[in-house]
Amino acid sequence: MIKISVMYPVGRDVHFNHRYYCDVHMPLVKRRLENCLLSYSIDKGLSGFEPDSSPLYVCIGHLYCESIETFRSGIALHGEELTNDIANFTNAAPVYQISDVIELG
Repeated sequence: MIKISVMYPVGRDVHFNHRYYCDVHMPLVKRRLENCLLSYSIDKGLSGFEPDSSPLYVCIGHLYCESIETFRSGIALHGEELTNDIANFTNAAPVYQISDVIELG
């Protein structure tokens, strides 16, 4: 199983609409990638490790898929639409990482 992490960095002038992201964007992702998406999760940044420190990311979305090939086949069909929707909830430039999930605890 793989995990695609879409991380939205904190920044001085960054705005992020969590309600839109949770209620509109991620359900859209789920509908468009239904053939390859196993599940997703959403993290809202609260703090860094040190007390009273800022988080590095205002939000992180995680998409879980069987393989990188299945994800890429789904995103090839709908990636442009999903990318264009980002402007509806943030001005942050997302950072992407694809990881191999080696263990879930």
